[in-house]
Amino acid sequence: MPKKLSKGGALPTTTTTTTTTTSPSILASGAGALPSLPSTLTDDRPLPRLIVFDLDYTLWPFWVDTHVTPPLRAAPGASTTTAVVDRVGDAYAFYPDAPAILHALPLAGVRLGVASRTHAPELAREMLKLLHVVAGEPPVGGAGAGAEKRKARRALDLFDGGLEIYPSSKVRHMEALAKRTGIPYGDMLFFDDESRNRDVETLGVTMWLVRDGITWKDVDKGIKEWRSRRGMR
Repeated sequence: MPKKLSKGGALPTTTTTTTTTTSPSILASGAGALPSLPSTLTDDRPLPRLIVFDLDYTLWPFWVDTHVTPPLRAAPGASTTTAVVDRVGDAYAFYPDAPAILHALPLAGVRLGVASRTHAPELAREMLKLLHVVAGEPPVGGAGAGAEKRKARRALDLFDGGLEIYPSSKVRHMEALAKRTGIPYGDMLFFDDESRNRDVETLGVTMWLVRDGITWKDVDKGIKEWRSRRGMR
C-alpha cells in the first residue's frame, strides 16, 4: 500500500477576469466513477480560469525530495499506474480524492498548474509522468460493463497551465504561471498545505489552505472563497 508519511519526521505509517463556466452534462460524460460533484462545479456560475496545486502534502502524502529513493517504477500488478515503487520498495500515490479532482476540473473548463518548492524537481516530474489518473469507469451494471476499458492519462499531461517545480517562493511560481498562461492573478485559485504561502495573495491570487491532502470539500470551499472575494455571493 502507498505510504502516508509524517511531516514531523516520525516513522511512516501505512494508510489506504474572464471566467469559465460549465454544465452538469459536461462533467457527467465519461466520468462514471466520480463521486457526487460539489455544487460549485455544476451550478453554471463562474470558476477560476487556473487552479494551481502544490505537490507535497497537497496532492500526495510525502515530501518527494526526502521520502522517495529513486529510481521509480510502476507498482507491479496494476492495470493502470495509480501507484509507483521506489528503489527500496516503498509505494507512493496521490491522496484518495486527488485523481478524480484532477480529472473533473479540466472537464469543467479549468486549466491546471503546479507550484512546488521541492529540491528534487526531476524526481517530482518523474512521479507525475508515472502516476496515471483514471478518466472513467465502466457503468455500474451497464451492458458490456465488464468489457469496457478504463481510460487513463499521465498526471503530468493534465497540467496544461504549466509546471513550476524548483526551490523558490510561491510568489515567483505564480508570476511564472501568469506569464506562461496570460491568466490574471485574480482568476487563479491556489491549493497549498503551508500557511506561509499565503504571500501569493499579495499578487491577487486566492489561496485555500489544505489541512490533510486535497479533498472535494477543499475544492468546493476554495471555489466559494474565490467567488466571495469577487463579490459573487
